[in-house]
Amino acid sequence: MDNTEFLTRQKYLLQTMQPNSICLVPAAHLVTRSRDTEYAFRQDSYFQFLCGFPEPEAWLVLSNHQEYSNGMCILFCLDKDPNMEIWHGRRFGPKQAKQQYPVNMAFALDELEDRLVDLINGHQHLYFAQGHNHDADDLVFSTLQSLREAPKQSKNAPSSLIDVRIILDEMRLIKSTCEIDLMRQAASIATQAHIRAMQFVEESKNEYHLEAEIHHEFAMQGAKYPAYGTIVGAGDNACILHYTENNQELKDGDLVLIDAGCEWQGYASDITRTFPISGTFSAPQKQLYQLVLDAQLAAFEVIKPNNTINQASDVAIKVITQGLIDLGILKGELVDNIEQQTYRQFYMHGLSHWLGLDVHDVGNYKIDGQDRPLQPGMVLTVEPGIYVAPDADVDKKWRGIGIRIEDNLLITQSGYENLTLAAPKTISDIETLMIKKSS
Repeated sequence: MDNTEFLTRQKYLLQTMQPNSICLVPAAHLVTRSRDTEYAFRQDSYFQFLCGFPEPEAWLVLSNHQEYSNGMCILFCLDKDPNMEIWHGRRFGPKQAKQQYPVNMAFALDELEDRLVDLINGHQHLYFAQGHNHDADDLVFSTLQSLREAPKQSKNAPSSLIDVRIILDEMRLIKSTCEIDLMRQAASIATQAHIRAMQFVEESKNEYHLEAEIHHEFAMQGAKYPAYGTIVGAGDNACILHYTENNQELKDGDLVLIDAGCEWQGYASDITRTFPISGTFSAPQKQLYQLVLDAQLAAFEVIKPNNTINQASDVAIKVITQGLIDLGILKGELVDNIEQQTYRQFYMHGLSHWLGLDVHDVGNYKIDGQDRPLQPGMVLTVEPGIYVAPDADVDKKWRGIGIRIEDNLLITQSGYENLTLAAPKTISDIETLMIKKSS
């Protein structure tokens, strides 16, 4: 992603803010893993969205004050330090950061506290994500207090504090052409990882072996990190929605559910596939699996501009509920089961969520209390499932079966593009791939 994309975002933000406003956006911190070691650094998504600068502890300051005819964007970042760089890696420093990133000025982070008073002074409105970063909150509120307590009212604090996420979340919800290209790549890499897992699986291996195969495929294609904690749930572990222990043996006759996506240049993919460890679905597994797939395909028919996620969800619920009645897992009439939500014993999560810089990406699902119509440029998941607990009060042939099928859809002018279509999901495609693997 080149600087033109970031400059366009900054310009839109500055134009959308009220006149005479300043916006403060802090970068992420390093997070301690244990004692003196840190987790791998991951940039704050809002900060990443506006400038792409990859280092921790930085700050972005944007102003549309009348003295700046085209707006002003200032970066504060860690200064060059040869000794620290020997131990912890190279830093850009303010001079190089200004040359390479879309900012008008750059200063050392050590100057932030002193300069922030003068930068905020005289602005009428302050845009800031209060509560998003508690250390940043402390600095911003102490700076505002300094402005209010300036001798003889020589300085002026903003009269209003506005949540910048109101603007940024809407900006992030509709993806640009560049963002869509990155998300296609994230989806492609994750798709290949799921195929690799299907080709690798066999009895007596462990869930963590499949996790390792998936992560290896991510890394070999340049996506160093998963977008979230990878789920590899074999047998009844698949009935635990956020199962991440991934440490149980794979057993012949069981299904394995893998929910895994990678992060490519900050953008996430999110795919779930469920397949038989033996390579062949049993009759009960096949019946439940086809029901989940039918529900997803029915939901796809509703996914298009001006329709809503809730409409698609209602369709999926109807298909699943009727299917569970037909299989004898639920009793009674369809309308009564839907009204009483009896299906929630077996399908207890939602159908969809936004996808982007975060795997559960930002953006309101309702506008003025009404379900939000889908628009071209939105990217979302569609992920129905059925989970029959090991102790469920049903015929034992269904117990312990957990199935989810999840794809990533881009809303287009005429409907949708399935970014993850290449990951096999029909019963015949999965079994064919497994047969080819074994042969």
